[in-house]
Amino acid sequence: MVGQYAFEIYYWLILISIFGSWFPQFQASRLGLWVAKLVEPYLGLFRRFIPPLGPIDFSPIIALFAFSFIRQYALLGLRQSLIFIGA
Repeated sequence: MVGQYAFEIYYWLILISIFGSWFPQFQASRLGLWVAKLVEPYLGLFRRFIPPLGPIDFSPIIALFAFSFIRQYALLGLRQSLIFIGA
């Protein structure tokens, strides 16, 4: 299913962004800027409510848990909807 792959790719982009934040060279690279452009709108939602504790930012971890939850139930809802309409 295409939706499942889209969620999976976005999940990995979030992970790449998290691990890439440890390396300033990655953040300044073309790939790092591209990844940040894609995931920062989502991660920014959590950064507004969960401020960093000194140099440690827990908001991406919470964002990953929320994304996993959303992915699981969004795909489940989509499957049930397709079954309901007989597709």
